[in-house]
Amino acid sequence: QLQLVESGGGLVQPGGSLRLSCAASGFTLDYYAIGWFRQAPGKEREGVSCISSSDGSTYYADSVKGRFTISRDNAKNTVYLQMNSLKPEDTAVYYCAAAPTYYLVVLTPSAYDYWGQGTQVTVSS
Repeated sequence: QLQLVESGGGLVQPGGSLRLSCAASGFTLDYYAIGWFRQAPGKEREGVSCISSSDGSTYYADSVKGRFTISRDNAKNTVYLQMNSLKPEDTAVYYCAAAPTYYLVVLTPSAYDYWGQGTQVTVSS
């Protein structure tokens, strides 16, 4: 069974950091581009960042550029999202998703085939 599981969410103060993990089971992430998305209450799901499988190319939404870093460890079958300088507007449920391609994939939910269940990130004092 193909499965993605996110972890690492929680409550953090503004300016703080969190590292999210996305672990795959039932398949290897070597052949998949991975994206991180988030959804705040009452808002549409938005793309945050993505990473290719071919050469580790990355892309970031303007709202997180310079603060978030995506990385992957194929040996651990895991992708990470390091989030620094967190702001209250980063509060959302964060999801990872996989697209069956070696290359970067646009941050559109419909381009991704497999999704995790999400992990809550709350930035508040």
